[in-house]
Amino acid sequence: MAVYRIVELGDPVLRQKASPVPEVNDSIQKLLDNLADTLYAAKGLGLAAPQIGVAKRVIVVDCGEGLWEVVNPEIISMQGQEVAVEGCLSIPGVAAEVKRAAQVIVKGWDRSGWEIQIEADGMGARALQHETDHLDGILFIDKANKIVDGE
Repeated sequence: MAVYRIVELGDPVLRQKASPVPEVNDSIQKLLDNLADTLYAAKGLGLAAPQIGVAKRVIVVDCGEGLWEVVNPEIISMQGQEVAVEGCLSIPGVAAEVKRAAQVIVKGWDRSGWEIQIEADGMGARALQHETDHLDGILFIDKANKIVDGE
């Protein structure tokens, strides 16, 4: 499909609450494709639609277990806690220690509009939380315990 420019810190779309998607249609499927293409081109682990300037509740995550595409993601369960270093494609060169849930269950819709649930731990859980935060205008630096050396 297409590789988009990733918007960076300072762009107002990153602080905006993204709109729910009323239905999965061709436009949303194309958005999912473009998010995946942009994610892989940037060599990231996850990407939310606001990061390419689209204020819709759509994310993609790939931590090495295959691509997760989630429309209208909602975290329905969180367990445990872990502190780890995170970065963000929208804040290049910055890394920070962030405390997040160790395991999550996320529900939403897949690219066909079917309801899905993803159970994840470790990096997958962290990435799902990070990308879902983007949809509410929250950046990892807002939750950082401390900034560490950049990427």
